[in-house]
Parts: sequence; C-alpha cells; structure tokens
Amino acid sequence: MKPDKRWTVKTVDEEVVNRLCNELQVQPAICRLLAVRGIKDYESARLFFRPELSHLHDPFLMKGMKKAVERITEAIEWHERIMVYGDYDVDGTTAVSLVYSYLKENYKGELSYYIPHRYREGYGISKQGIDYAHGNGYTLMITLDCGIKSVEMIAYAQSLGIEVIVCDHHLPDDHLPPAFAILNPKQKDCHYPFKELSGCGIGFKLVSALAIHWKQPMEKVYKYLDLVATSIAADIVPIDGENRILAYYGVKQINESPCLAIATLKELGGVQKALSISDLVFVIGPRVNAAGRMDDARKAVEFFIETDPEKIPALAAALHSDNDDRREVDKSITEEALAILNDNKNERLKRSTVLFRSHWHKGVVGIVASRLIDHYYRPTIVLTSANGKATGSARSVSGFNIYEAIHECRDILDNYGGHFFAAGMTMAENRVNEFIERFETIVAGTITAEQQIPEIEIDAEIPLSLVKPSFFNLIKQFEPFGPVNMKPVFLTRGLYDYQGSSQVVKEQHLRIVAHQRNGSIIEGIGFGVGDKYELVKNGPFDMVYNIEENEHNGNTRLQVRVVDIKKSVA
Repeated sequence: MKPDKRWTVKTVDEEVVNRLCNELQVQPAICRLLAVRGIKDYESARLFFRPELSHLHDPFLMKGMKKAVERITEAIEWHERIMVYGDYDVDGTTAVSLVYSYLKENYKGELSYYIPHRYREGYGISKQGIDYAHGNGYTLMITLDCGIKSVEMIAYAQSLGIEVIVCDHHLPDDHLPPAFAILNPKQKDCHYPFKELSGCGIGFKLVSALAIHWKQPMEKVYKYLDLVATSIAADIVPIDGENRILAYYGVKQINESPCLAIATLKELGGVQKALSISDLVFVIGPRVNAAGRMDDARKAVEFFIETDPEKIPALAAALHSDNDDRREVDKSITEEALAILNDNKNERLKRSTVLFRSHWHKGVVGIVASRLIDHYYRPTIVLTSANGKATGSARSVSGFNIYEAIHECRDILDNYGGHFFAAGMTMAENRVNEFIERFETIVAGTITAEQQIPEIEIDAEIPLSLVKPSFFNLIKQFEPFGPVNMKPVFLTRGLYDYQGSSQVVKEQHLRIVAHQRNGSIIEGIGFGVGDKYELVKNGPFDMVYNIEENEHNGNTRLQVRVVDIKKSVA
C-alpha cells in the first residue's frame, strides 16, 4: 500500500494578492497562483504571461563567451578539426545536436561529434574520447553538459595540443579545469543574470553569440528551440526566467514546425494533441534517453541531426525499440526489488532502502529507485555490478539531502557525485554491506518524521463552482508547466458523491462524479486512487486535484485529475 500523504497549502502575502487583484482585475484565485510563483505586480505578471524572445539576455554577458566565440571563429578560419563532445542523456544529446548542426551549416571543414558510452567510458570527459580526438587530429573540443569537473582529463587534452571550450551547467568545484574557455553561469565570478540554463541552453547561448558575431539573423538559431525545450523538460530545470521564454517558444515550435526527429517521435508516441512539457518528459525524453541506457547514445544524435525523411524512420524505430527494452527491464527489476522489500520485515522497517543485485541493468537503476519511493517513501539506492564494482543511483524524498548522507560514507566509496535529490556512486562489491549499514545509520539519525511522509503542495483552496471554462482558460496561460511553475494544484472541501455515480475502474482507478451542496458538479479521474472509493461513497470528503480538458470523439469538456482524497473533518 502506498503511504498516506500530508497536504500543505502554500502561504502567500495577502497584500501581494490584493495588489494583483487591483492591478490585473482577475479572480483572487488566479492572483494567489501568481503570488506563490513570486509574481508581485502588473509588470512581472505581464512578462510571465507574455514571454518574448527579445527578453533573452545578451549571451556575451556570460563569462568566457567572447573568448569561446573568437576561438571557434579562428578554428574555422584556419580549417582546424573541431569535435563537439557531450553527455549521453537527453540534455547532452540535444546540446550536441544543436551545436553540431549549427556549426555544420557554417563550416565545411572537418567537424564531428562524440558521445561517451555510458558503461565503457562513464560520465564526463573520457580518456578514450580525448585519445580519439588526438588520434584523428582534432585540435578544438567543445564539451556540452559536461566538463566542469574534468580537471585531469582537460589537462590531459591540453598536453596533447587539444584546446577545450567547456559548456556546462553543473555546479563547479573550487578548482576549475584548465580549459581555454568555460561557459557556466554558476561560476562564482560569472555575472550572467540567469543561472539555471540546461546544458543545451548553454549550447544555445553559444550559437546565439556566434550568430551575433557573424552578423547572422537570429532565425538561424531560433530554429533549434525545439531541442532546447526538450532538454529543459527532460533535465527538470526550473521553468522560470530565461527557461520560461525558451520553453514557451520551443513548445510552440514543436507544435507548429518541429524538426523531423521530434515530429517522428510524436507520431511514434501516438500523441494526437498538441505536445506539452509533460509530453516531452514522458513521451519524447524516454525514447531519447533509452539509447544511452540500453545501447549507444550516438544513435540519439544521429537521429536529431538527420534531415532525410527516408532515413529517419529506421533511426526512430531503433530508439523506440530501445525504449521498449528499457520498459521491460525496468518493470522486471522493479517487481523483483519490491518482492525483496515485501518479503523481508527488517527491510520494511528501515528508514532507507539500499538494494544490490549484480544482474540488474545499470541503465535503469535510477528509474527503479524512483519507483520504489512510490511504495516505500524513503531515501533509496539501487546498486548493480559493472566492471567488477558495485555501482548505482540514489533518489531522495522531499527535504532530505541524499548527497550529504552519501558524502558521510565517502571512505567506503571509490567515487560518488550528485545533488540534493539524486546521486550516483561506485564502490568495491565487498563493501556493499558495510555501506548499507552506515547509510541506514546516517539516514535514521537525520531524517525527520515529516520527511518520511509524502507531501502534496496545494496552490489554493477553491469552491467547486470556480471550476469552469473561463477559469481554466486563465490557467492555461500559466503554461509551460514545470519546476517552480508546476500545474496548479487545488483543494476543495466538503464534497459528496453525486447520486452514487462514482466507481472504481480496472480495480485501482477512481472515476469520480462529485458535487458540493451549492449544486456544482464535476467529473474526473484519479489514477491509482481506487482505494479512496469508500471515502467518496460515504462523504463528505476533501479532494486535491488538477483541472484539465478531456477530449473524446471530438468533444472537449473540463474534468479534474484527482491527486488525493481525505475524509472531511468538520
């Protein structure tokens, strides 16, 4: 059984809400949604609702940009061999595809791309990649979505006469690599105004700067916004500031004139409606990521840069097949992992989950860790065997810093890295049991009771009578949704089942027809909340939900997507 959830209604400054109501002349609920997103006045609301490409920052504000542009220009003038090097996930492969495609249009000399193999080379700049560049006479390497921590490897490249331009968005260490230029707004002395670009976003800023330097129209750069939006969605970066502008226009392009690759994936995914950020996360992203998880991520770049309609179906089919394999492996390992937990009382009583099986597929352990948290809500690590070592991925719960907990075990580990909510690690297999005990001790000693209960953050409490097309049309203008601007979550109290119409479907889902005593009625669906049926049937009940449109047989109507239900407390 999935754990119960705690509901938290976000607090806002009522003064700000009142000011927005006066200035915007819209419903207080909409002003509340704006206030919890940090929007405080008419001007910031205008910029939020009407993003403009002209509001993007000058790329030359980024430290190292002028040097990078001049070095690339010089390399083209001198007909040097240029390699574009990137990570194997969606962010890395879209970034490589963007920069490679743009340079290919502007440089007829020797240009190539390189994606390290997830299992043979691992994350970041690999020695194999540098040796390949050196052996083939490349003298300039542009790294994307990696490189900021590759101090030794970039020094090695430099020793071989290869100059490196690093484009990365990960947090730098105090000691930076000896690259020719570093583009990373998170550098301590970089004054670029927006710090949360994706790796592909930084690649976009680089080609924007090149277009300015080469006096080209920005349309030559804007045509890659579909790739940028895909990276923003898949890498789960905050969708505010510049990312909101890039995502807004990227999604617009995806739905109006996408590149051949994304149009083909949309068709393969069976999506008939306009794509949203959520579709990029759940339809496009997994198919691109599957290449690196199950085989070789070069296939993803080949796919994105292909312009021949006759060649694209075979490339798409390969990604689709990898994703089918990934789903099968993911399902199998998740079931096995849950069986281990369900059959072992001691495991169930722990404050953490750490599971190790040598036969599990390395490409899906992070996904499996996330799925286990849906059942056992606690910091989770899933390990497997690779190259004679135990290696795996960690995922955390709201408010718990899993990176710090792993850091406390550093003397046991060969290598580790990550951030607050996710991390990866490698250790000798004979130290796994020691790690499991240490990690459990650390988690048990630091995690709070509150952090062990899943939290649903609620934007606003509203009456059911507010759920109507005019209100929903305003909510749609909040798109694109994502981190820091999630799809609004509403709470309505004191609901009843309408004339016994609610029912459980397919044993676990809830088809709901609810009403308030004032006569307002709404229909909806709750996936995985069929166990709440008795609460609905015996009302009154409180409901947390999103508002959405349901399209069926050419008809569109409003419905709610149920997130959770609790018994009403008078």
